[in-house]
Amino acid sequence: QVQLVESGGGLVQSGGSLRLSCTASGIDFKVDIMGWHRQAPGKQRELVAEFIGENIPIYAASVKGRSTISRDFAEKTLYLQLNSLQPEDTARYYCHVGGLRDYWGQGTQVIVSS
Repeated sequence: QVQLVESGGGLVQSGGSLRLSCTASGIDFKVDIMGWHRQAPGKQRELVAEFIGENIPIYAASVKGRSTISRDFAEKTLYLQLNSLQPEDTARYYCHVGGLRDYWGQGTQVIVSS
């Protein structure tokens, strides 16, 4: 019943930007963590950015300084602004919500061409 739907991915040229969105529904429990993870082909899933605690944002070193995680409480939407994209950012990006249980979206593809 919990559903996380991502959007905003696509093909972008190196140096470009994308804004990913994740809209949540069906969540009726306390949310402790919400954020974004990514997984490239042949690699393990890794944290990109997330909110912990009340509203504390943390970022992976690989994206710190060129990404911004934000959320719209009224619309129950989580965002990830990615700037200065590089080929190594190519991956499937997943929305994650953690609390009583952990939930994941289907992901949205980001492909950065060189």
